[in-house]
This record gives sequence, C-alpha cells and structure tokens, in this order.
Amino acid sequence: MAKIADEHLKVDPWKIIEEGFDPKHAKVDESIFSQANEYMGVRGYFEEGTTGETLLGSYFNGIYEYSRTERDTNYRGVVKRPHFMINSVDWLYVRIELENEQLDLNQIFFEDFTRVLDLKKGTMTRTFTWRTQFGKELRLTFERFLHMEISTNGYQKITLEPLNFSGEINVLMGIDFDTRDGHDPLSFWKEQKKGDMGADLGILCETTSTRQEVFAGCHIQVNQEYQKKLVEKERFIGFQMTLSLTEKKAAEIERIASNISRKNGDNPDRLWQDGIETLTEATQLTYDQAKRDQEEYWKTVWDHYDIQIEGDERNQQGIRYCIFQLQQTYHGQDHTHNIGAKGLTGEVYNGYTFWDTEIFCLPYYLFNNVKAAKNLLEFRYETLNEARIRATQLDCHGACYPVSTINGKEACVFWEYANGQFQASTGVAYGVWHYINLTGDKEFLYEKGIEMLVEISRFLASRGDWGQQSHQFGFYGVMGPDEFQMMVNHDAYTNYMAQQTFAYTLMVLSELSEKKPAILAQLKERTGVTETEREYWWKCAKNTWLHKSPEGIIEQNKGFFDLPHIDADLIPPTQFPLYEHWAHDRLYRNDMIKQPDVLMFQFLHNQWFTKESKRVNYEYYEPRTIHESSLSPSVHSILAAELGKFDQALSFFSFSTRMDLDDYNRNTKDGLHTTSLAAAWMNIVYGFGGLRSDGMELILNPVLPKQWNSYTFRIEYRKTILEVKVTKEEVLLNVLKGDKIHFIIYGSPMTVDSEEAKVTIPEDKRIS
Repeated sequence: MAKIADEHLKVDPWKIIEEGFDPKHAKVDESIFSQANEYMGVRGYFEEGTTGETLLGSYFNGIYEYSRTERDTNYRGVVKRPHFMINSVDWLYVRIELENEQLDLNQIFFEDFTRVLDLKKGTMTRTFTWRTQFGKELRLTFERFLHMEISTNGYQKITLEPLNFSGEINVLMGIDFDTRDGHDPLSFWKEQKKGDMGADLGILCETTSTRQEVFAGCHIQVNQEYQKKLVEKERFIGFQMTLSLTEKKAAEIERIASNISRKNGDNPDRLWQDGIETLTEATQLTYDQAKRDQEEYWKTVWDHYDIQIEGDERNQQGIRYCIFQLQQTYHGQDHTHNIGAKGLTGEVYNGYTFWDTEIFCLPYYLFNNVKAAKNLLEFRYETLNEARIRATQLDCHGACYPVSTINGKEACVFWEYANGQFQASTGVAYGVWHYINLTGDKEFLYEKGIEMLVEISRFLASRGDWGQQSHQFGFYGVMGPDEFQMMVNHDAYTNYMAQQTFAYTLMVLSELSEKKPAILAQLKERTGVTETEREYWWKCAKNTWLHKSPEGIIEQNKGFFDLPHIDADLIPPTQFPLYEHWAHDRLYRNDMIKQPDVLMFQFLHNQWFTKESKRVNYEYYEPRTIHESSLSPSVHSILAAELGKFDQALSFFSFSTRMDLDDYNRNTKDGLHTTSLAAAWMNIVYGFGGLRSDGMELILNPVLPKQWNSYTFRIEYRKTILEVKVTKEEVLLNVLKGDKIHFIIYGSPMTVDSEEAKVTIPEDKRIS
C-alpha cells in the first residue's frame, strides 16, 4: 500500500492532543476536533476568527438547500438541481481586541498552544498565550461542547488571564448567520427576526428555497462587571463587551446556546416563541452542571461501547476516537436523521447518505444500539416513495434508492454514478435482512421491510436484462463498489447482491403466504405484487451471471481479467488522492481497484463461500486495490484475519482506525470519513474477533495480533450484552447484562450465562 501516515498528534488513550499549531494542518485539525450530537455539529474552527486557511463549518442534520440554478441538460434521469447540506449559524462567534490588536492566530505572536479533545468528557479545549506587540501577555482558554441529550444546547467558555498587566479588553460575542458554503459568494439564509432580551440574544433565519428555519439563541454570563452594547448587522446580532482585567486574575465568559431547527416550518412566529422558551429552559441548567451531565453521558457510553487494547497505544487511541465520533454523529435520536459520509464535519459529499449506512454503519448499531439501527431503516421506509419516483426516472419499475441523498431524492449529478450504481438499493435490502436476522423483529419486516424488499426486487428485475448468448440474467452498463470500473457489464457485486435480494424477498413472501395471509393480502393491495412477478424473480435469481476462472477467482466484471495491469504500490504518495492528480478517464482503463467488489460480497455473505474461495480471491484482488476509498482497508483487514494473514490484517487495521488522525488519504481537511469509523469498529469485532452475523447463529473466531497483549469488546445481541476478552492463550466470556447467549466459537457451539466462561485458543489460531 503506497499511502503513509502524516503523524502530528500526541498519542494518548483518552485524548486527542495537538501541541503547537502548524498552519499546514489547520483544516485537517478542524475536522479532527469536530464535535456533534447527531442534531447539530461544528468543526473545530477558531471561534475568534482567522485570516488563515479555514473552513468555518456549523451544520444541522437534515437542513439543506438546492443549487441556485438548474444544470443545463435534457438527459432523462440526470439530476438537474441537486440538494446539499448547508453551512449554518456560527453560534460560537467571538472577536477579541486588546490595545487595538485583533486576536488572530494567523497574525499575532503566541506560544504554548495546546488543543485537546477529551473523549471521556466530550469537551474540546484550546489554550495559548498571546503576547501583544507592546509586550502584554494574555493566557486564553477556549472550551466548548454540545449537550448529547438536550441536543439543542451548546456551550462555550472563554477564560482570559492577564499574566503581566491590568487593563481593558474588548470582546464581541454574537450569533452569525452570514455563513457561506464553499466558494459561494452569497448566503443561503434570510433573516426573519432577531432581538435581545437582557443577557440573552436570539435570531431566526430561513433557507432561501427549502424554507427550513433555524432559531439560534444564547445566554451570556460574565464573572465580573462589564459594559456592553448591542451590535446588529444583517443576519447577525451580538453584544460588544468591555471587561476590565486584573493581573493574574481570570475573567470568564460563558455562553449557553440554544439552537432549534425546523425542517418543514411555515410559521416563523411559532418557531421564534419556541426558541425563546427553549433558551429559557436551557439557562435553568448551569454551564458546570451541563458539563457534569456530559461527563456522565460519556461514562455510560464507554461503560457499554468501549474497546480496550493492551499493548498498542496508537490503535487504542484510534479505535476510541472512531467510537467517539460515531456516537457524536448518530445515536438514534430521530428517525428522520441519517449518517452522512462526512457526518457533520465538512462539506465534501454535501452531507449525503450513501450505501455506507446499511453496509458499514448498521452493524455497529445492531450490536450496540438496536433502536438506532431500526431508525436508520425507518428513514429508508419514510423515503420509499422518493425511491419509487427515482425508478421511473430511470425508465424502470419499483424503487431505486438514491446513490446520495439527504431528503430521499437523488442528489448525485454524475450520471455514471447516479444511473449506474445500485449499491444503495441492494444495501437497503441487505440492511433489512441483517436487522431481522439479528433481532427477529417480524413486526417491522411484515409492516415495512417487505414492502421495501418487493419494490427493490421489482426495480432490479426491470433494470437487469438477459444476455443474447449466455441467456443469463445480470446488469449492463453499471458501476459497482469499485468506482474505477465505469459502465461495465455483469459487475459481480451488483449481480450477486441482486440475486440475494430476490432470494430473501421470495422467502419472506412465502413465509407470509403460509403464516400471515392477511398481511400478504394487504401487501398486494399496497404494492400490486403478483405471482407472475415472483416467478420471474425466481428465474432471475436462479440464472444470475457470475464467472469464475479455473482457479476459482470470481471475475469482477465481464472482461476484467483482460484489462491492462498497474502496480498500485509504485504510485507515489504525492499523487493521492488520485481524483485530484490523474485525468479522470485514466482511472477507468486498467485493473486498479478503488475498493473491494468481489471481496465485499464475500464478506457480507461470508458463510456462503469456502475459505479457499476467499483465499484465492483475496490474493488476486488485494494487490490490485489502491484503497482510494476509506471503507476499503477494513474489509481487507477482516478477510486477512480470517485467512491467517495477520501482519496484513494489523497493517490495514491501523490504516482504518487512524485514517483521519494521520490523514492517510490527504483529504481529512474536507471532513472525517465518518462511515469508515464504523468500518474500523467492524475491523476489531468482525476482524480480530472473528464475528460473523450472516448465518443462523453468531460465530466467533478470535485471534490476537502478536503485537498486542489482549483486547476486549462487547456486543449486544437480543438484549444480552456479552463481553469478549482475548488474551494470548484464551478467550474470556462474560454476560454483563441479560440472559444466556448461544453462539459458535472455533466451530463448536457454546452457551454463556452469568458465570464467566473460558475457551482456550486453538493452536492454529495463535499468532507467534
């Protein structure tokens, strides 16, 4: 693998620490130090402003806009006016002036800079000493956090400690909606109302075309007497405050913010009143109490979700950071929310949900937070009608889930992706199957899941076709997970996942025929599904095209074996990301793979393939894979661990857990690779833990990397929490909550209840 780490952060098991500020890492660290609570998120930008490189990012889940103009195209099925997550209110806004010198780390002299994201407390703290041109030294500390349970609340504290002087300082604290998206010269926000209420400020703005509303209010408290005056500009309101500082005595300014978004609002007066009331409620909770609540929340999270690694500090920090950011991004608070590829940390990918949600994120929630897992599928059901509309735009039937979306509509403007990728549709079907397989929630399956399955199968049947010579079913002119192969025929992943979707849909329909005929009758009324369709789906599934070489290598797509070869390891690191350094068509005319295709479905349907099949396919495809997708390393690591390629497994794992902390892909500046954070969790649990959840019973085959002394993880399965600790010689199993749990370990059935169980690691699973 040609990619290398860019290491600049201190290794610590519970903190992300930046010592000294390097402007070349400015935007990277804004992403790394991002905070969110699912409802809203902020990048780790300097709230005091900077003339240096920055992406001031503040976002709300589900708040979006459409592009200002339609694209000039008459091609059917091509998106003309995409939607995207917009940059919202800067509720942390502050400007500080001392002796006519503006605080700007890009302009002033400062020292002793430290920034810390505390994973136990959920706080981000930044400290440094400002030395003015006249020799005055001011120690500043900025602290912020978002309440994880009262999700409308945000908190900020600024501490000003003069080290060698006494005197006045000017501080402007405000709320600013005059934010921009990327290079757009205009704001997408229209001011509706604003005002001050003593120590409180409030402003209400509306998006220009979607007419979504956000109220932002704050209560400001200072621990000493000060003078203030109201400052108002378009889309801005604030207090200009003058404080008298005393040498070696700290002045503290606290902000309690209350931000309310309304996705479908049409009554701004109502939201204004709701905002004022919510702000009043927020001020009943002091800053210190909210901070204690935050610490208690994260204690509960870590008691349940933590993964401990003994003997590897870098990956210990990495996996905890992944879990922390996953929890911040999504924890099932609202079924109208989903998980964007960058979460709420950046604007690349425009806040879109991809197929990553069901394939890479859902397992994390299935084994930690079943309610959140179900809510992710509820989002897909709520947007089923939009998927139906999308299918008709592609001259097909049924439902085609969008490649990228916030509101359920297709937002991808590139036809080769939007019209040729069906991972989202088969991913939703796989997600329904995976959820039902692990939870047994037949109520959801019969009421909502089967309707999605029928419509997805209907789409796949209408989009696929039959070869003139092979007389086999498959998909023509598509792009699979490997996006370096465009407009191919018979992509193996697309064909195989469609085949499995047909099979599962037919199985559920047969189950309804036998056990729930009344529900089947209602389904027929809603969807019009017929026996003729069911017979055709069975024919498609039975005759799906998959080509294997004599050695058992599954051809990624028709003609792949004959493509020119590129040695991916010889590509210089300076050429990454390739999309920015290579001509676009250069990516498509060789056998270099962006991310796994064949290996992807061999992981998802692991029990259907022999170990030998997985071995020959891994050994063929792994050297051809460049891992330009952040999701790629984890899948390779999981399969490498299963195949006994333990050095590769650990190497890929380190890449995955520290993807953003070490900026492997040189694009962390654009936002975190949020869905790959979930893939890193899978890397531990499915990789080294050997968990497999694609069969009738859970399977565990733990191995311990030779560099580690032990590792521990927990999974929740049907209301029972199982703790698994893997040491050099044995596996310790404990039920922490719930009843006994049944599973297969090292090929043998096992039941664990309230008493600790021990299993000796077989010799062939021990890594010397």
